Amino acid sequence: MHARVLEAERILSGDTLRADDLPVTNATVGQRFDAWCAVLRDQLPDERERPTERRCLSHFLHVTDNMRPQLIQCYDLSGLPRTNNDMEGFIRSIKTRYRRISGRKNWNRYLLRYGRRVAYYEAQVHLGGSAAEVDAQVRGISHGRWRRARAEQQARQEEQLKQYRVRHRRTQFLTSLEARWAETIPRTPLLP
Repeated sequence: MHARVLEAERILSGDTLRADDLPVTNATVGQRFDAWCAVLRDQLPDERERPTERRCLSHFLHVTDNMRPQLIQCYDLSGLPRTNNDMEGFIRSIKTRYRRISGRKNWNRYLLRYGRRVAYYEAQVHLGGSAAEVDAQVRGISHGRWRRARAEQQARQEEQLKQYRVRHRRTQFLTSLEARWAETIPRTPLLP
């Protein structure tokens, strides 16, 4: 199983394509990964001979099938972190930048206030984009598309804020919820 996980990592990193002088794109990585998963399905051992290996391999294939859309998205964008270590370094740079600006160590409020937009800005900074380039990209987006993306982002951010309040400020959240319910009940008509 360890060798299979390492092979999955090798395929997803694009090393197998570079070795064959093929372009590393979403399509080529996806084809290579899907072909490898099909070979693994054919190699599933018999339940009676090696039940543990079959269970582990079945679980591995199930997880990779479920995560397939998220696994193969980043190859068409240059400069995007490919590995877990690169992504952790990217996140660390966002936290460090915030710490320099604000002087605070905890960045939860920063994330709750600005949401994932922080990562987009930081990605642009890491890719070496200037403020003029960012401005030109933003001006190229239609107003309708901008409004839809903004509404979607605000809905996700509101959900994150609710989750934060439920986890960290449960009594305050429940008290405010009960107060809102008490306000709503007198205004709600009773059904016969």
